Amino acid sequence: MSQSASAGALPALLGKPYRYLRLEWTSELALLRVRMSVRPIQCYSLAGLAEMQSVLDQLLANPGLARHLVFSSDVSGVFNFGGDLALFVLLVRARDRESLCMYGRRCVDLVWGMERAAAHGLHTIALVQGDTLGGGLESVLPFHHVIFERSAQGGFPEVLFNLFPGMGAWQFTVRRAGMVVANEMILSGRLYSADELQRRGLVDTVVDDGQGDAAVDQVVRSVEPRWRGTVAALRAQRDAMPVTRESLLATVEQWADAALALTDRDLRLMERLARAQARKVGGADEGAVEEIKRIELDTAWGEERDMASAWGALA
Repeated sequence: MSQSASAGALPALLGKPYRYLRLEWTSELALLRVRMSVRPIQCYSLAGLAEMQSVLDQLLANPGLARHLVFSSDVSGVFNFGGDLALFVLLVRARDRESLCMYGRRCVDLVWGMERAAAHGLHTIALVQGDTLGGGLESVLPFHHVIFERSAQGGFPEVLFNLFPGMGAWQFTVRRAGMVVANEMILSGRLYSADELQRRGLVDTVVDDGQGDAAVDQVVRSVEPRWRGTVAALRAQRDAMPVTRESLLATVEQWADAALALTDRDLRLMERLARAQARKVGGADEGAVEEIKRIELDTAWGEERDMASAWGALA
């Protein structure tokens, strides 16, 4: 891209009015910091996805405009709760498979753009400073460097309501950590601490709370002197263990079919979790993580009752 084209693209990018994003530019490092805040629930709503995709498209269409992209949350205690559960319930009850697939494709567009960032000369960092669930965790896996503050938690709870993370969790978790870890995390539905995620290979760096921004600065400044070599190596890394767009889109189709098979009980659990997410973003002491633990406990007691009934029938 010519220098004059770059000079025009940057003001257009930074000057656009965003509802859900806050952009910060550091010219010394050609670093774009994107902070996301979606209300009433910090999740990947269609509108939030559209804004994020718009920023990413401009960066990828103008190689050299930015050398580093940092994505984080503007909501205290929450990185991202992932998929828009309230929307999912609405679409499942309406039997609207087409819209479910459209939502899934929008998510794939975003993770695919992050997956190909190095091919466009862009080095990416995700900073997680709060809870990240389902699609929230899914979305950071294509980033080149993932930083968690120590109190942050993450996991794929979808199996608790008979669904699975359908926008790349399998592909990206297998590549980062292997099939055994992917099976454990996706099929258990449990939540993991930052240190547990680092031991499993999904997180690159764990720092104490409040030190995330300093860690981002350290990573960027360590890469900057060898930026060209780093992005070239990262591009080769992705080509060595490729995730294909076709496989991501095929998984979306399977996810939509699974969503349409959800029962009324499953949908009520999703609604319950969505309400807990809204409480958390609103400043309540308890939120989505606590609600997941309650759902796990309810499920365990249900299994206990089923087992007792089965033994009673055999007695």
